[in-house]
Amino acid sequence: MVNDSVDVLVLRLADVLRARGLMLATAESCTGGLIAGACTDLAGSSDWFERGFVSYSNAAKTELLGVDAALIVAHGAVSEPVARAMAQGAVRHAHAQLAVAVTGVAGPGGGSAEKPVGTVWFGWALPGGTHTEVQCFAGDRAAVRAATVRHALARLLDLLD
Repeated sequence: MVNDSVDVLVLRLADVLRARGLMLATAESCTGGLIAGACTDLAGSSDWFERGFVSYSNAAKTELLGVDAALIVAHGAVSEPVARAMAQGAVRHAHAQLAVAVTGVAGPGGGSAEKPVGTVWFGWALPGGTHTEVQCFAGDRAAVRAATVRHALARLLDLLD
């Protein structure tokens, strides 16, 4: 899957989720709905895609997904605890068994020494548990966001295997 396009990843994901009767939700900050958009670009995605949350602001993370505001204050919006809480909150607030969440610094500004531009935390909530990881992608805003979408989908497929 290393070189697969987003379209190919979505086709594979659709096949896996349909076969297993699972529904997916997304919780997106830095991608602003691009993951949900990639999923719903495929005709028939209503068979396996339930809903997407665009929780760009900290208030949206709290209001839409139930992320504890204290987590955001303690760790920042771009952090492992917040990505985990976003993924878990998406499952809780949707009719879905799976969720992918992303929160990051797409740039060109907003980075810091600890969280440079390109830093993205991912969360994947699955029936067997929640997985998180951080990546730092190179490039401009569009490149970071595109890499985030691709990684979110590819890693979800890996976790489902």
